[in-house]
Formats: sequence, C-alpha cells, structure tokens
Amino acid sequence: MIKKIFVGTALSMAAMLASTNAAYANECEVTVESNDAMKFNTSNVVIPATCDDFTVTLKHTGQLPKQAMGHNWVMTTKANGQAVATEGMSAGLDNNYLKPNDARVIGATDVIGGGEETTTTFSVKDLDANEEYMFFCSFPGHIGIMQGTVTVSYTHLRAHETPEH
Repeated sequence: MIKKIFVGTALSMAAMLASTNAAYANECEVTVESNDAMKFNTSNVVIPATCDDFTVTLKHTGQLPKQAMGHNWVMTTKANGQAVATEGMSAGLDNNYLKPNDARVIGATDVIGGGEETTTTFSVKDLDANEEYMFFCSFPGHIGIMQGTVTVSYTHLRAHETPEH
C-alpha cells in the first residue's frame, strides 16, 4: 500500500515537473492568427527577457490569396513602424512589402494567404524593456488596423536572475 502511494506520488511529481518545463520552454514562442477581416487575434505579444530567441508563428485563418489579402507579422520599434511599412510598399509582394535588409526590422514573417502558416525566429538579446516595440502587417494599408504592442518582460526572470540593462 505504501509502495503504491509512493509510486503514485512520484509519478504525479514527475508529470508536474515535465509540464512546468514545457510551459517554460513555450514562453519563447507565440502563435498569432490573422484573417480576411484584416485582424490579428491579439493586440499584445509578451517576450520574456529570459529567452535567447523568440519564435512567432503566423496563421492566416481566412481564405483569400496573399495577392488580395496577404498578411505578415513584422516587429520594429514603435518609432520606426510606420516608416518601415510605408517604405516597404514599394518593395512589393516578392519582398514581403519590406525593404530588403532593413535594419529597423527586428523580426518578420513572409506574407501569406488564407489557410497558410509561416514562422520567424529572432534574437531577444538586444531588446530593451524600456523601448516601445510594435508588430504590424506590412501589406499596403493594413498597418492602420493590423498592429499591436510587443512587451519585453523581466517578470519572467527567475529569483536568481537579474536584468543586464
């Protein structure tokens, strides 16, 4: 009887630890959905400062092709967002409506159409919790309503960690 209780408790603790580690690992990624109504399903993405890299998966839940209602996910500082989107229009769909090699872009997915999915991974190391960041869709005209904030969070730090900034 005692052996069964011990084994049961050990298995419960192992499952709890595994789920805790999985949750911690998943803090460094997010899935964002976009649709044919020109909307993201979130207005804020939180990036824990404990991540080395952060991954964004964009899913287009609509049906229209990317030529008509394409969406991407682009991260810049808030100060640079509108200029990046405006200057990117002339770059065209083949360049995902972003100026090639634009240093102001921190992370960006490809432009996708309905039913498609794409992913981008970028470094978190140089992000500053005191800076204002944003994400948006750079498809021409979409930034007006398809945008949100990106928050770099130090609240995810473990007790023994301290921010470098």
